[in-house]
Amino acid sequence: MAEETGTKSRTGSVQSIERAFGLLEMMADAGGMMGLSQLATASGLPLPTIHRLVRTLVDLGYVRQEPSRQYVLGPKLIRLGETSSHMLSVWARPHLAHLVDQFGESANMAMLDGDQIVYLAQVQSRHSMRMFTEVGRRVLPHCTAVGKAILSQLPEPEVRDLLHRTGMPKHTETTITDVDEFTTQLHQARADGYALDEGEQEQGVRCVAVPVPDAPSRLALSISGPAGRMTEDLLHHAVPMLTQAAKSFSDDLH
Repeated sequence: MAEETGTKSRTGSVQSIERAFGLLEMMADAGGMMGLSQLATASGLPLPTIHRLVRTLVDLGYVRQEPSRQYVLGPKLIRLGETSSHMLSVWARPHLAHLVDQFGESANMAMLDGDQIVYLAQVQSRHSMRMFTEVGRRVLPHCTAVGKAILSQLPEPEVRDLLHRTGMPKHTETTITDVDEFTTQLHQARADGYALDEGEQEQGVRCVAVPVPDAPSRLALSISGPAGRMTEDLLHHAVPMLTQAAKSFSDDLH
């Protein structure tokens, strides 16, 4: 049929491309591996259509078939993901720079990658004493404001499963290591619209973060610095500006 061979639909989009990317997103949401029948059920498309799309993705290297006959996301996607992550940091930098201009403390953008938080972009404070988190650093989400901000947007069972996999190692005296206490704090973060790290990853460092709404990945923006400079007054003024920066950044991604 015309719609299955890539003919443009009435909206001007190419349906076969929409469907192919839809399958890739379904596989990603399912952990990266699905069978043809699962894809057909999830997508509502006929099995022959699914088979043609998946075979094309296999031929291009974006999907790979395992001996179990399940299909997994292919290594060719890694290059696209790495480039996309770099572009995220490019788009985030003006928003982070504006926050540093306003508050003088380091501003960061981070993403949930698997069960870890990875810092993708940063604009450093101009102070000599500043945050030591660097781009590319990976940490567990339970002890960071960016991690809490992101996890506050996820269903609680999903959060509990993640914490079960990673554990909640103690980094400082203030690190939260109790699942129930942590999920209670996430409920508060969701209600408030922001999350705090009270020296839980690095002693003496305070951080405030907000999730990036409607983003293609689980992202958050934060401001961090020594606890003595990250006062309640600064937080009071920083949260609305962080929230606006996250909204503006999200708009840039669409």
